[in-house]
Parts: sequence; structure tokens; C-alpha cells
Amino acid sequence: MIFSERLKELRLEKDLSQKEVADLVHVNRVTYTNWERGKREPSFENLVNLADLLEVSLDSLFGRE
Repeated sequence: MIFSERLKELRLEKDLSQKEVADLVHVNRVTYTNWERGKREPSFENLVNLADLLEVSLDSLFGRE
């Protein structure tokens, strides 16, 4: 599974909107949407914030269980 798909899957499991996740990791919604669409990639700092928010390891965030 590619990162963008995994990110969306984890967000939906937490029942969060794109805007909620964006607000919680301190980026705008368009930036977050681009991550889910595979158009952009988050910085390492944002990857860590996403993993913490979604309560998964970085490996899990990348689909590497």
C-alpha cells in the first residue's frame, strides 16, 4: 500500500476529517489533501506528528507492518 492510501485509511479509522487532521498537525487543509492524493509529501517533522496523532509507528504509517 502506498503512503497516501495508508494515510487516508488511518484517518478514516480515527473518524477524522481532512480539516481536523490538518489543524492538529498545523498545516492547511489543502496541504493535507495533497498528501492524501499523493501530490506532495510531508516533511519528516509532519510525518512524526501524523504518526503520533494516528497512534501508529512510522513503519505502520508507511504500510510496513
